[in-house]
Amino acid sequence: MTASFNWQQFDQEHIWHPYTSIQHPTPTFPVISAQGVQLKLADEQILVDGMASWWAAIHGYNHPVLNEAVTTQLQNMSHVMFGGLTHEPAVNLAQKLIQLTAEPLEYVFFADSGSIAVEVAIKMAMQYWLAQGNTNKKRLLTIKKGYHGDTFATMAVCDPINGMHHMFEGLLPKHLFAEAPQCKTDADWHENDILSFKQLLKSHHKKIAAVILEPIVQGAGGMRIYSPEYLRQVKNLCEQYDVLLILDEIATGFGRTGTLFAYQHADIVPDILCLGKALTGGYMTLAATLTTKKVSQGIAADGSGVLMHGPTFMANPLACSVANASIELLLDSPWQERIAGIEQQLRIELASCENYSAVREVRVIGAIGVIELNRSVDIHWLQPRLVELGVWIRPFSNLLYIMPAYIMQPNELSQLTSAMRTVVEEMSKVRTMEIDNG
Repeated sequence: MTASFNWQQFDQEHIWHPYTSIQHPTPTFPVISAQGVQLKLADEQILVDGMASWWAAIHGYNHPVLNEAVTTQLQNMSHVMFGGLTHEPAVNLAQKLIQLTAEPLEYVFFADSGSIAVEVAIKMAMQYWLAQGNTNKKRLLTIKKGYHGDTFATMAVCDPINGMHHMFEGLLPKHLFAEAPQCKTDADWHENDILSFKQLLKSHHKKIAAVILEPIVQGAGGMRIYSPEYLRQVKNLCEQYDVLLILDEIATGFGRTGTLFAYQHADIVPDILCLGKALTGGYMTLAATLTTKKVSQGIAADGSGVLMHGPTFMANPLACSVANASIELLLDSPWQERIAGIEQQLRIELASCENYSAVREVRVIGAIGVIELNRSVDIHWLQPRLVELGVWIRPFSNLLYIMPAYIMQPNELSQLTSAMRTVVEEMSKVRTMEIDNG
């Protein structure tokens, strides 16, 4: 590269960013370094990061413990294939995950992204029933407003109407979608909320291999929070109709909702559990799919037991090493206290946003703060405006939300919530002017 090479311009002209158009690209902002909860841009501006790099960097950036884990492992090996070989970082990580999750979950498959972890979970469920000689159970049941990934099997269980993948509808397998739960807490629980799910399961259970959903918080499908009682009801119905339960905790695992795993809010155990994002503290891509002896031995019931999946970078030693360090760092920290403090501050500082006409609802759980707006945001205006206010928040659809690192200090969190209040006030004024002008 020559000294005159303009890398930012090259980016704009040649590189796709997530969910963007090459013809009409959304604004991008060049980052040159990251430390703690701050991003430093090429123009020296400092932004407080409210996204933790899509919810993964729970310890912040450039953490010395995680840096050391990577550099120490690098001295031995950066990668080795997992087919026919094994290594201590992967074994240690599997042991940690089994110890931390519910007791029946005792087998681990390492994947290289959240989407692939869900793909593997779906394969496990399908192969389980095929190995039993049951060729009818080939469909999945889920709930609307969900999101499970961008690969083809995962797109098929994302919201079919309002999700990001509706254009692929004709290419995807047809699954079953119950109405999304409306109950926000156990106190709001009403039996009618489970009727749609119950009826679909009752009518189609002989063809349903598994139920898949995000426990307690639906992520990129709408950032919706629902009652633990709904999850308990789902678990009971799965047992009643002999259907496997897959829980997608890619976004909620490792403390984000106030419990180590979101399923703990409901005190249930899934048959298959998907983990990712925060697994490595945001350092490297890695995910895991855990399952029970019932499922793992059930897959082997046909005499072969071969789970047909094997990513090239499965159980990468660098990723496993930093994941081990990240889990230890989390467990050795006062993470429950930190999450509770973030939740309380979010509730207090975002509450006034419900007074603005642009806002439909404010939702908070753990280290998640969501402002649902009455219409989709203008990302070409809103993203630069948030940067002007000194924060990095990535809105989508009609949602303005943050999922910050757990180490975030109160003054840093206040900078985020202040920016959120400012922009919803400005959007509300614009909306009022539009109404006044007819």
